Amino acid sequence: MTEIFLIIFFISILLFFLGSGIWVAISMIGVSALGMMIFTSRPVGDAMATTIWGTSSSWTLTALPLFVWMGEILFRTQLSENLFKGLSPWMQKLPGGLVHVNVVGCALFAAISGSSAATVATVGKMSIPELRKRNYPEKILLGTLAGSGTLGLLIPPSIILIIYGVTVQESIAKLFIAGIIPGIMIAIIFMSYVIFWSLIHKNEMPKLDDEYSFIEKLKRSRQLLPVIFLIIGVIGSIYAGIATATEAAALGVIGALILSFFQKSLNYKNFKESLLGATKTSCMIAFILAGSTFLSLAMGFTGLPRNLAIWINNMSLSPYVLIFVLMIFYIILGMFLDGISAVVLTMAIIEPMIRQAGFDMIWFGIFLVIVVEMAQITPPVGFNLFVLQGMANKDMGFIAKSAFPLFLLMVVAVILVVIFPEIALWMPEKMVQNIN
Repeated sequence: MTEIFLIIFFISILLFFLGSGIWVAISMIGVSALGMMIFTSRPVGDAMATTIWGTSSSWTLTALPLFVWMGEILFRTQLSENLFKGLSPWMQKLPGGLVHVNVVGCALFAAISGSSAATVATVGKMSIPELRKRNYPEKILLGTLAGSGTLGLLIPPSIILIIYGVTVQESIAKLFIAGIIPGIMIAIIFMSYVIFWSLIHKNEMPKLDDEYSFIEKLKRSRQLLPVIFLIIGVIGSIYAGIATATEAAALGVIGALILSFFQKSLNYKNFKESLLGATKTSCMIAFILAGSTFLSLAMGFTGLPRNLAIWINNMSLSPYVLIFVLMIFYIILGMFLDGISAVVLTMAIIEPMIRQAGFDMIWFGIFLVIVVEMAQITPPVGFNLFVLQGMANKDMGFIAKSAFPLFLLMVVAVILVVIFPEIALWMPEKMVQNIN
């Protein structure tokens, strides 16, 4: 009963702070300090200072602001326009036509962004007007954009995978590599849905008159080369063992600056805005991480994680039941919190359960990110829905309804990853073999 009381205490105080409008990081630090003062004899000030400094000065965390900055730079380039021009000749003959540009474009930008909101905004600012001009149905246009934008959380470099890796002390490089196949799998599932939907609703789909020869398609594809080279440079250097995640992030920033220079799309004003945007986002995430680490420490001093793991073990829950319960839990949590906050707020309690149940923490990171992706398109706090609402000038209910089939498809993806864990674990294992 002590464990249940402690959980109720921590959650109640935390919800009170969050409901009062206090920042997430300060709420976590506040509830941790209260918990330590009431339930332990440890000096709170010393523990807080040591923990926050240790988290903030982590070398692993340096990859975060670099990847955020890379995404900010590319967000201000002509990338979305180039993506559309390079992909559209290849996509338009498929059933569903240019709607596939939403899926493939989001998958490509996700591989150089790491942010779901940035992926939706970048691809959407070009595809929405272009697809509307060609009279594509709003439902499939906005639904695929909302769902595909979530790939920014999974396909590396993923900001949320960096957060998860730092929180549970797992290799960020392995997490990045583990996200590649599940990300491609979800993109293929989405494209299959577009084909299926378009075949059923043939009358609603526009007829395209543009014809491109194979040579013309190749010429237009040159627009994609800078993006592809950047992806290969960042992800390839990690997979080959040439660079760590942090070093690959630095390569990515240099590549993004070179790309924007040759596109002549990054002036002093944009450069300053990208730097300030990256600084604000990185500071916010680092602050939340520091609060999360202190919360983990406070819970550790109370003995909650260890006792909770023993309690879960004594319940003899099957691994599949535990995973199912956690999936529902994170979907509900994601309705009210952004993905990063949902992960850092809960890992102090969830991590010992997962380790006790015998799950691979790399695999669980991919499972967790896919579930958090699902929460990005569920109201009332679906970040992708908010981004699209501002861009498309549509009612939130219409956008959420349009994205719901993609939500169900992500449930299918979660089931596949649970039944076949090799989907997430095969590439990290190959990477270790290559390095050795």
